[in-house]
Amino acid sequence: MPARTHTRPRPVLRGGADSRLPWWALALPTLAFVTLLALLLNPADAHAAAAEPGITHLLERAQRFMTR
Repeated sequence: MPARTHTRPRPVLRGGADSRLPWWALALPTLAFVTLLALLLNPADAHAAAAEPGITHLLERAQRFMTR
């Protein structure tokens, strides 16, 4: 005859201060998304991309490799 195992009940999580996110946990990813979206919409403002021709060349080669 199998022996019964006793399991402990899980504690109920209530909406306390421990379960809430700080304000920056949503604000920082949103800010990063909006910044990258703005650079995509107006690439003329992305001055750092033209400063390193070696990085640009490497990225173009990687893009060509991925599209094959």
